[in-house]
Amino acid sequence: MLLSVIQTDPQFGDVSANIQQAVSLMEGKRADLYVLPELFASGYNFMDRSELDQYAEPATGPTFELIARFAAAYSCYVVYGFPERADRIYNSSALVGPSGLVGTYRKVHLFYRETTMFAPGDLGFPVFDLPFGRVGMMICFDWIYPEAARSLTLRGARLILHPSNLVLPHCPDAMVTRCLENRIFTATANRIGREDRGGTDLSFIGRSEIVSPRGEIMTRLGETTAGAGVAKVDLSLADDSLNRYNRLLADRRPEHYKG
Repeated sequence: MLLSVIQTDPQFGDVSANIQQAVSLMEGKRADLYVLPELFASGYNFMDRSELDQYAEPATGPTFELIARFAAAYSCYVVYGFPERADRIYNSSALVGPSGLVGTYRKVHLFYRETTMFAPGDLGFPVFDLPFGRVGMMICFDWIYPEAARSLTLRGARLILHPSNLVLPHCPDAMVTRCLENRIFTATANRIGREDRGGTDLSFIGRSEIVSPRGEIMTRLGETTAGAGVAKVDLSLADDSLNRYNRLLADRRPEHYKG
């Protein structure tokens, strides 16, 4: 399969233009599965809950309709981040395919001012079957908790799709470790640019990437330019066998792992 990470430069609140930018980048790099950034259409740096409320939408809202149209036209799958309006407002990601919505994930580990606006995710870490293998989602700051990637791996995910709006510098290198310790692929789609709003000034680091189960960086974008990275991946290569004596998941000793 061809896997693509899309790195955008969204302008806060310009939803139509931000979606069009993402679609144009996807059209320029044909793939079977695309990953877009966290909150890619709305922007990230909400000043307060009332502003967030203006941009929140249901899982099958206007953004879904546009992305679903693209997925149907090109017979592909797309993952993207959005502010989900449900019983509360969640920082969510949606997985959309040629036939519509496959599933959603709600961010479990909220970062910084997100904790004052979004509800923490309540769906756990679901895994979904696609034609090329089993995939799971996590969002941005979930990366810093090894349990997130491990939970997805234990549930059978061979690829973690990771919409992000990264401001800390550590994640791109840390995802190499997540891949090595779980022997899975990851695809982190980040954004670039800056949002200085409500007394909080955030700069986003780019460096979107796809990493192999052996920790190889298959593609990594720059820090200041929007674009698309593509890699050919075979999810059957995501295997926990390290050598003839060691299987990383089978050899776990959870009875000794105490909090």
